[in-house]
Amino acid sequence: MKKLIYLIFWGLYTTLFSQPNTEVYLLEYRDNALVNLQNISENNGYDNQPSFYDDHTLLFASTKNNQTDVAKYDIKTQSNFWITQTDIGSEYSPLKIPNQEAISAIRLDTSGLQRLYQIDLATGQAKELLKDLVVGYHVWYDDYIIVHTVLVDNQMDLVISNLKDQTHETVAQNVGRSLHKIPNSNLISFISQEEKGIIKHLNPLTKEMDQIIPLPPKVQDMCWLNDGTILIPDGNKIMRFNPEMDTEWSLFHQFEEEKITEISRMAVSPNSKYFAMVSIPSPTSIIQQQVEAFNRSDLNHFAACFSDDVVVRNYPNDTMYVGNTKLKNSYERFFAKTSDTKVEVVKRIVIGQSVIDEEKVSMNGKTYRQAAIYQVENGKIKSMTFIGPKREDVGAEKAAQRQLEAYNKRDLDAFVDAFAEDIKVYNYPNTLSYEGQEKLRENFKGFFARVTDLHCDIKNRIVIGNIVIDEEYITANGRNFSAVAIYEVENDKVKAMNFVR
Repeated sequence: MKKLIYLIFWGLYTTLFSQPNTEVYLLEYRDNALVNLQNISENNGYDNQPSFYDDHTLLFASTKNNQTDVAKYDIKTQSNFWITQTDIGSEYSPLKIPNQEAISAIRLDTSGLQRLYQIDLATGQAKELLKDLVVGYHVWYDDYIIVHTVLVDNQMDLVISNLKDQTHETVAQNVGRSLHKIPNSNLISFISQEEKGIIKHLNPLTKEMDQIIPLPPKVQDMCWLNDGTILIPDGNKIMRFNPEMDTEWSLFHQFEEEKITEISRMAVSPNSKYFAMVSIPSPTSIIQQQVEAFNRSDLNHFAACFSDDVVVRNYPNDTMYVGNTKLKNSYERFFAKTSDTKVEVVKRIVIGQSVIDEEKVSMNGKTYRQAAIYQVENGKIKSMTFIGPKREDVGAEKAAQRQLEAYNKRDLDAFVDAFAEDIKVYNYPNTLSYEGQEKLRENFKGFFARVTDLHCDIKNRIVIGNIVIDEEYITANGRNFSAVAIYEVENDKVKAMNFVR
């Protein structure tokens, strides 16, 4: 047995504890179904890492004022309370300590020191549990044995620590963050990353381990029901597998609610009556939050909707500024001068993590129209691009419609004629795919010949000056999919076509 001493460094901290905008949701598990979805965090920031303290109390990490502390949610009273409010650092990954009125949590001090602490719930006093070990994630096997990950280079290794004799033994390398006590057993489960993601079990006393089942690609989290069923997230779905009965993964639950888009963490109450999960808010809800904050002139909530490195530009690629600080300074001046400004969303197009709004803006007694393209990443607005009416062009919509009609007829000559000779085709925002009529003809000639059922319907169209934005519903080779194309028109011809993926 060897004592492990490692130092944390900033790059690893940002990888493990980066803070997207996430929410914690609670559901009831009744009659083999998940019901009564509730957002219990309701916080525009990081709310994550749920675990049940008991059958009626949920713990989670929550960020306010740039500090992450441990919160608890009382299911009976439907109320949130703060367990920690640590000025010298932040706490993550809270868990109940067996047979104690206490929790354990990872504390990241403002100095960069990262350690596992025990926090007494009655007194609030904290003490370090594992001296000198940089713990990433952990699970209690019993009162004094902890199975946890330790940060080593660019990976996490699995370590068994005994608090009685202060021994630490590494038993596996390159493991994931999801560690669980397997119900009705003397085993711990973990995810091995060395073999493309495999759930394995470990007996911390004998050190024996074995494979349970390989995971689908990119899955990093799991949890157990009391009957031995494994649950894993898959976008807005939850999949299930019972090692005693199943041979493959099957659907457990799919969320139809728009706000559930990407489930990342899950937890089940000890009696399996409640289910908690974490999801990044939908792009639509993020954009709507910033619109509402803008209309209230609520600078802090408005700026909180944007990432630290947000890019703000005029279409197509005129960058005005980069960074949340500059955005906040800019809008602070704007709100001070124009307190009566209001935005009304006239049309909204959503494709993947991108949202395009046609907006009616009222300001200083005047009204004008614009479009805004928002790209969302990890629950924050990564870029915001404005399209204003630089000039009116009554022929813009006609030019866009002309190429659409030729496209649906697979009339190659008429289609190419709708574009300027020096047409440029981009992937948004500014990656040039190709340029020129001849290249356009070459690319679409074979496509028109091969796809006999080709058809495009316009679901939504936004026209701002000489810019036409089409939300398209395309049929090709028996498949249907949505796309967004932005057409920039000049002299009755499309001079630039930009595809938003």
